[in-house]
Amino acid sequence: MFFNSRKWDLKSIQSKPLLLLVALLLTVGCATTPLNTLSGQPQLQQSPIPSRIILNLTQTPASSQAVTWRTPSIATNSRAEIAKATGSPDFATKASTTPALNETVTLDDNSIVFSHSVVFKELTPGTLYAYRVGNGTVWSEWNQFRTAQNTFTPFSFVYFGDPQEQVKSLCSRTFRTAFSTAPDAAFWHFVGDLVDNGDKDREWEELFDAIGFIPRVTPMILVPGNHEYPDRRRIKGDAFRIFPLWRPQFTLPENGPKGLEETAYFLDYQGVRFIMLNGNEQLEVQAQWLETILADNPQPWTIAAIHQPIYSTGHRGRDHRRQELFVPIFDRFSVDLVLQGHDHTYARTKRLVSGQAIVGQNRGTVYVTSVSGPKSYPVNHRYDPLMEVTATGQQLFQVIRVDNNTLTCEAFDSAGNRLDKFQLKK
Repeated sequence: MFFNSRKWDLKSIQSKPLLLLVALLLTVGCATTPLNTLSGQPQLQQSPIPSRIILNLTQTPASSQAVTWRTPSIATNSRAEIAKATGSPDFATKASTTPALNETVTLDDNSIVFSHSVVFKELTPGTLYAYRVGNGTVWSEWNQFRTAQNTFTPFSFVYFGDPQEQVKSLCSRTFRTAFSTAPDAAFWHFVGDLVDNGDKDREWEELFDAIGFIPRVTPMILVPGNHEYPDRRRIKGDAFRIFPLWRPQFTLPENGPKGLEETAYFLDYQGVRFIMLNGNEQLEVQAQWLETILADNPQPWTIAAIHQPIYSTGHRGRDHRRQELFVPIFDRFSVDLVLQGHDHTYARTKRLVSGQAIVGQNRGTVYVTSVSGPKSYPVNHRYDPLMEVTATGQQLFQVIRVDNNTLTCEAFDSAGNRLDKFQLKK
């Protein structure tokens, strides 16, 4: 609160001790509230406390790890500290420091925040590390993560379809049930439409609130959905590009096609090649890139992810471009599993080759579609002959485990009930 330019009557104040006390308190308040020198209005000075801390896998998850965070005011000397974790608090005395990359981000209400990122490098495979982020004066808490092994080692991860709507109120329990069901998951994998309007920062705030501390200790990999982009019906040409809040919030691999960095990429994790496809733009370019990285794939398992399903069970789903472009490549290089969202249903195909079910053979690709948020659509039955399971009306997550020659996928609802389970064999 601050005084206007009106002069106060000292005699009237002296005659009213209570009013004098109020005036003095207000004066003290004014003295401790900095003024905006341009507008003359009070402006609260925000502390650069790190928030929205999130781990992301890198192209080399056995030897590096990315972390991104935000501060509401400029944090000079932003950096992260890391040390091998031990049971003793003395681990912190051996911490090393990595300077952060800093970026100014303008939000949809024209306010400004600051994004910071670090990639920890030269890490030891299969090792538990503790880290914190800050500026030397203001720090986050110490958190922990474990690097991947550099050999073909069993692991599990959690896969989510679209959260999108009512993320804080209704997706929080899905995330918490997933964490309690698979607390040892190596990472979480989202396949797009994390929020409904990807240009609205308050919706991203809901997502980070809903997911809580988990991204500070469990790395994430993500692909964008159509809701991370503007409406294609209204935006054409070069103006159609991913909303500018995507890249400052995450630090993802940049080894995809030029112009699609951090939205189309690949990484290898303990015997699995994970390929992230951006289903929103430059599909032909990605098809050529997909050929290249599958032709030189040393991993025994291959999992691809794309937001828009190849065999849609959604109420629309009549765009066959992705099917025509990607299925021949998936077939040629024996991609094992494709993870998808978008349709707001659950669907699992049989093993497919060239759009036909393959019975009794350990070959072919299984396509899974899922949804973690509350919005559901009726199942469209156009591809019923190809489907093993379809369902709708449930918020789901999937725990996928790769163990030598067996891949096991289990779908659970938000109450922890199992909806589906299947295995793939090599």
